[in-house]
Amino acid sequence: MDDRNTNISCFCPTGQERYGNMTRVYYREAVGALVVFDMTRLSTFQAVLKWKGDLDSKVTLSNGRPVPAVLLANKCDQRSHGLCPKLPKLDSFYQEHGFVGCFETSA
Repeated sequence: MDDRNTNISCFCPTGQERYGNMTRVYYREAVGALVVFDMTRLSTFQAVLKWKGDLDSKVTLSNGRPVPAVLLANKCDQRSHGLCPKLPKLDSFYQEHGFVGCFETSA
């Protein structure tokens, strides 16, 4: 790694609507974003587009383009246990909705 400092801030609203008015403060100066959903909870996937739309409406890069956002599908390890509901194909979903990438993860 080089000698540059990087600040990473995490904002985790856990789907709580009361944070909706505060997001502009958290997004300020963002140059990238991660939108994470829980593969075992369909409601979190259904909220993905709400959060992506909120991000796109409140912050842009200096050139006016949307902040690049990556979609993360968390708890992918639970698929083998039959705990994940049927979801759309993520490969086409992320591209159709303006995400720059999509990854399955388990944290």
